[in-house]
Amino acid sequence: MTRKTFNTPIFVLAALCAAAPAFALESDSRQPIQIEADQGSLDQANQVTTFSGNVIIKQGSINIRAGSVKVSRNDKGQQFMTASGSPVKFSQTLDGNKGTVHGQANKVDYTSASSVVTLTGNAKVMRGGDVAQGSVITYNTKTEVYTILGSKASGGKASSTKSGRVSVVIQPSSTSGRKK
Repeated sequence: MTRKTFNTPIFVLAALCAAAPAFALESDSRQPIQIEADQGSLDQANQVTTFSGNVIIKQGSINIRAGSVKVSRNDKGQQFMTASGSPVKFSQTLDGNKGTVHGQANKVDYTSASSVVTLTGNAKVMRGGDVAQGSVITYNTKTEVYTILGSKASGGKASSTKSGRVSVVIQPSSTSGRKK
């Protein structure tokens, strides 16, 4: 199989940017989207694009790797994206020298109408030393609210944590220059 590179307008993928927090590099959205995969198909009439086989998507500092990615758009212009893999991995540089956010899950869904990204199955998001993991992580890109469910709450089997509970590690804030 040969690897193809695509650059198509149907990928107005705020969907891909959405997997990272709202403080992601502002310039990313103005960069071209580059997609590589073993196979790709575009159904213009139904507004569905599908890529499969070692999918690599880049836009500025955004980097997504998945087994398959399907993007569709309805007649109202709303976009839906599903990426699956073992796992889907993504990263994006944040504005203001705040580092890079990394994440992974077995499946990542995004709906433009609700601005919600859902990471399902061994979901994990890391920024610096901060880590959030659980069975399902939901992130609203408008409100910047995260919800993390353990496998018991989401009705699944234990995954990323042995007990099936959520796990969050938050590093202490820098307190340099602060008097006691």
